[in-house]
Amino acid sequence: MAARLPLARTAPSAEDDELIEQSFNQSPCNMAIYDTHLRLRCLSDDMEKVLGLSEGDVRGLRLPEIVPGPETEDTEREMRLALETGVSRRLAFSHRMVGHDHELAWSVSISPIWDHDGQVRGVIIATHDVTAQHLARQRLLLVNDATVRIGSTLDIARTAQELADVSVPVFADFVTVDLLPPVSEGGEPPPGPMSGRIELRRAACRSIYEGNPEAVYAVGDMAVFSGYSPAAESLITSRAILNRVTDPSDPSDNRWEIPARAASVRDFGFHSIISVPLRARGTTLGVANFARHRRPDPFEQEDLLLAEDITARAAVCIDNARRFTHERETALTLQRSLLPRKLPENAAAEVAFRYLPADTRAGVGGDWFDVIPLSSSRVALVVGDVVGHGLQASATMGRLRTAVRTLADVDLPPDELLTHLDDLVNHLAAEAASGQSAGSTPETPGDVGATCLYAIYDPVSRRCSLARAGHPPPAVVRPDGSVEFLELPAGPPLGLGNLPFESVDVELAEGSVLALYTNGLIESRERGVDETFAMLAEALAQPAAPLADTCTAVFRALLPDHPADDVALLLARSRALDASQVVTWDLSCDPAVVGRARGDVTAQLTDWGLEEAVFTTELVVSELVTNAIRYAQAPIQLRLIHDRTLICEVSDGSNTAPHLRRARVFDEGGRGLLLVAQLTQGWGTRQGVGGKTIWAEQSLPVMGF
Repeated sequence: MAARLPLARTAPSAEDDELIEQSFNQSPCNMAIYDTHLRLRCLSDDMEKVLGLSEGDVRGLRLPEIVPGPETEDTEREMRLALETGVSRRLAFSHRMVGHDHELAWSVSISPIWDHDGQVRGVIIATHDVTAQHLARQRLLLVNDATVRIGSTLDIARTAQELADVSVPVFADFVTVDLLPPVSEGGEPPPGPMSGRIELRRAACRSIYEGNPEAVYAVGDMAVFSGYSPAAESLITSRAILNRVTDPSDPSDNRWEIPARAASVRDFGFHSIISVPLRARGTTLGVANFARHRRPDPFEQEDLLLAEDITARAAVCIDNARRFTHERETALTLQRSLLPRKLPENAAAEVAFRYLPADTRAGVGGDWFDVIPLSSSRVALVVGDVVGHGLQASATMGRLRTAVRTLADVDLPPDELLTHLDDLVNHLAAEAASGQSAGSTPETPGDVGATCLYAIYDPVSRRCSLARAGHPPPAVVRPDGSVEFLELPAGPPLGLGNLPFESVDVELAEGSVLALYTNGLIESRERGVDETFAMLAEALAQPAAPLADTCTAVFRALLPDHPADDVALLLARSRALDASQVVTWDLSCDPAVVGRARGDVTAQLTDWGLEEAVFTTELVVSELVTNAIRYAQAPIQLRLIHDRTLICEVSDGSNTAPHLRRARVFDEGGRGLLLVAQLTQGWGTRQGVGGKTIWAEQSLPVMGF
């Protein structure tokens, strides 16, 4: 250690000595002097007050002997370093002094004392009580922490729990958050002021002890508060309440209402409670209660202001979560009402589906799926995804699904159906744009767009015709378990307009599984596209498994617990009609073939055991074949399909579709199709590559005794 050079100075006078002594005692700092053995030699008057001891009581003692504790031992080590190095030291700590009911924060300066010869003769300690600054800093840190941590999600319960977690143990020993029942479910709080008996639902709870032993009500329980309780008083008055607990066993103190609550206050030693109403945008949502029992210092007025600050921030976040929950539930309800709850039975395929809404801030999306029975035992499979989230996306999804069913009823091929659907999306986008320009802003501004995959499967030919508009490609699981992703022309997403779509026909072996899905199933930030498709193929490769189990396996393999987007999955296992269930006759354009056609049909129905259907079927065949010969052109073909219903089809080379009309009294014709419509379950026409097909479907007679 380098010695200090002695300074030339005059000897102090008695007057100087008195001035120095008075300065030492009256210094704004609490001061103490220790010798080279770290024994106390002198205390200032203020230091005596802090210690609660006189200088004579502690002279010659070391600091840890005067104030025991790890903080003073650390201070003594710093004092020794100051002696050895001659360099001043600084440190800060909190310690509860004798005569004080809470910890004090101290800033400590330690400096060596030099004599005239430059030798260190001791150390002087100067301490400052910085408790007020320390508490202010802690409050600012708590407010900042609350700003960062509260409202990380749009979940009501989690947001309430974040308020409790932020407050314990930094601010309180025990915190509860109770919400009005409608608010906890995402609904609107009741209007008007509160009074009398108030029922709240416990949304969150946090204690310094594991398991929240102080809690009288568990999270999710209904808690009842009368107007005398701190929680109810703060709700009724709409202001924060600071309560000091004196004697919870006092029968005249009715703030605790029920014995269990009074017992908890008494057993854990609650001594200070703050109740703050949760208010946001002029609406009361519930109440937050902050309590101290292990921490000895009670809440002060500054703590009340701090509780109001962090609770106000939490209330806004809870209200945001409530509004989001309400909108999400509304969108989900709308979406569930628009999506099929049960898929229709059909002879073409066994089907199963899974739908999982998104669990994000974006809200419910516009994914949809459908299974549409078509004529001649065929079935249409459709999966689509509307751009955006929320009510607007759900409403658009409903309109597109209705449009698809309407277009499917016309028996359009997949590419033509997507073309018409593209026109509809363009019209919707134009409506949205005109609504914005007129000042009526839609719920989700921006262009309307969607993707779609449409497929038609025919169990007679076992051929599947597919087309897609910007949608992920479907997968086919062959009966041997191999998985293939069909290479379909991608096509543009719906809404771009004036761009063509293209259909592709593939043959499916009986028992093949066709998998249609939305992009929420395959989009992942953690995996690449190739890895995702490999995982999907592995999950689908269960040809003999029930389709519902396969859906579950696919979701479990590819999706996280909380997917970022809606997911729809539709699986269809193809069936095939036996050759004995389908009979086809090629007919000439000679009117004489009508009688032969009736005879052939009668014989076939007899072979099938459908004698009761002969009369009606003969009338249908006569009308349809006669119309084809009279008004259409070759080739003409008659086909009967015996499935769950009896289907009669007549195909010809003309694209002119017949129309049902009511004949006038003196008309010689025009009653044929009306007769067909009256005698059958349904009839219709569909266009093909080389002409059209008119079909009529009859219910099979019920066999009985």
